[in-house]
Amino acid sequence: MKSKILIIGACGQIGSELTFKLRELYGDKNVIASDISYSNLDVVNSGIFEIVDAQNYASIKVCVEKYKIDTVYLMAAMLSATGEKYPQKAWDLNMESLFHVLNLARAKFIKKVFWPSSIAVFGPTTPKEYTPQYTVMEPTTVYGITKQVGERWCEYYFNKYGVDVRSLRYPGIISWKTLPGGGTTDYAVEIYHKAITNGTYECFLKEDTELPMMFMDDAIKATVDIMIADKDAIKIRSSYNLSATSFTPKEVANAIKKHIPEFKITYAPDYRQDIAKSWPKNINDSYARQDWKWKHQFNLADITNEMLKQLNKKYKATLKKSN
Repeated sequence: MKSKILIIGACGQIGSELTFKLRELYGDKNVIASDISYSNLDVVNSGIFEIVDAQNYASIKVCVEKYKIDTVYLMAAMLSATGEKYPQKAWDLNMESLFHVLNLARAKFIKKVFWPSSIAVFGPTTPKEYTPQYTVMEPTTVYGITKQVGERWCEYYFNKYGVDVRSLRYPGIISWKTLPGGGTTDYAVEIYHKAITNGTYECFLKEDTELPMMFMDDAIKATVDIMIADKDAIKIRSSYNLSATSFTPKEVANAIKKHIPEFKITYAPDYRQDIAKSWPKNINDSYARQDWKWKHQFNLADITNEMLKQLNKKYKATLKKSN
């Protein structure tokens, strides 16, 4: 019998691509996409879609019961840069939504939960090089605080109530399909768009700011892999470190110049530089690789090839349509 899956926050950057992948794997009728609004018509029109308020327990429960859901992917969140502008809203959305889903699982309405954490759980006192799974975590952003607290609650609900909750600490995610949603690593998506449309890009981080990054295909693969892994293989119930590659804005620019030699980048660091400065340069994800055999596929050169190829197609198609 196939799983009946609900994705909360399906219109977002990761949620949208996760929706398409899960529908490909489990069938359109078995994957229910939901969000607070119809903001992504590609998702809305691709299968069953419901308006669900992640901050409203009853709203989620009605949808779970209507479709006999057994697995929930909670992708709704306010990200780091946006969260610093609206700290109370970020706390409320990120924490209330998690409690609602964990409590539904505790009450046996659902069997399995995926909840994404982030490298934002780390802070300036965390070791920057090959940040270990177990280390100092003193986040300096509201987003990071909500993720750190969320990790503790996930582990608590597993230990206390047997809730099968699984989680990954996502690095910066790079995708050509959807625009970024207010994160500190957004430059690594914006830069490819600007390289094609403008030939120039003004980066909001310093040129030597190294951060852990991952191509969307790898992020989706990791999410699917951890959820299909045998329950006994999941040894960590807070959240797993996850890694693919790390690079700086200057290194991305140089990778782009191999394809677009005339591309130019300038730097105007803003408040996001302080956030980035508190995060690791690279991550040790040996537990994920050992426990459920995680393996990434894309490095910086692969990411650049794919981003420029796909965005070129996208912009040509848009230009053709407008003419």
